[in-house]
Amino acid sequence: MFDQSADEVRRFARRRIADLMDSREPQLLAGIVSDLRVINGQRGRVAIFKLDDKSEPIEAVANEELLNANRDLLKDDELIIVQGKVQPDRFSGGLRLTVAAVWDLASARCRFGKYLRVAVNGSVPPVAEVLRDFPSRRVATEQGDLTQGLSVRLQLHRTRADASASGELDLGDAARFYPTDEALSRWRAGAHQGEAVVVYE
Repeated sequence: MFDQSADEVRRFARRRIADLMDSREPQLLAGIVSDLRVINGQRGRVAIFKLDDKSEPIEAVANEELLNANRDLLKDDELIIVQGKVQPDRFSGGLRLTVAAVWDLASARCRFGKYLRVAVNGSVPPVAEVLRDFPSRRVATEQGDLTQGLSVRLQLHRTRADASASGELDLGDAARFYPTDEALSRWRAGAHQGEAVVVYE
């Protein structure tokens, strides 16, 4: 599962677990959850699990609030993207990650992606269909309700024997969609040569 998504994930979660050092700065990491257990800590329930990105695993800890909000994500064999602080683990002598935020791949695309670029060359991608089947989501946060979705830009390219023209058309906020793997497959099916790519920078 991580192998299939690794190239895309590395475009925003660039640091491998094996390269981590003790740091005050929040780190953005991705990996597969394993050995998840929930224990009663001094300040409520705590989830402890291993996060493994194939470079090496790290022990991670999430508090009760994060655990309750991300019950569907914090389970064994799930690919997650996390932000948190890396500190020395007094017990193991290694490093431990204290998790501050958790995303699945679709919500991480919304958080870190800029837009979806869809190549168009004489074909018409299924814009209305994808927006209907994969609408953006409203998410309650401390700052109020936020829209979670990715905007779309059509990359137009037309070539004739004597000339060629290209440009990008931004479909605007009304065309935001929720970028699940299935939604991206639908865009690729209607794109020129299957080119539909999330742009992160």
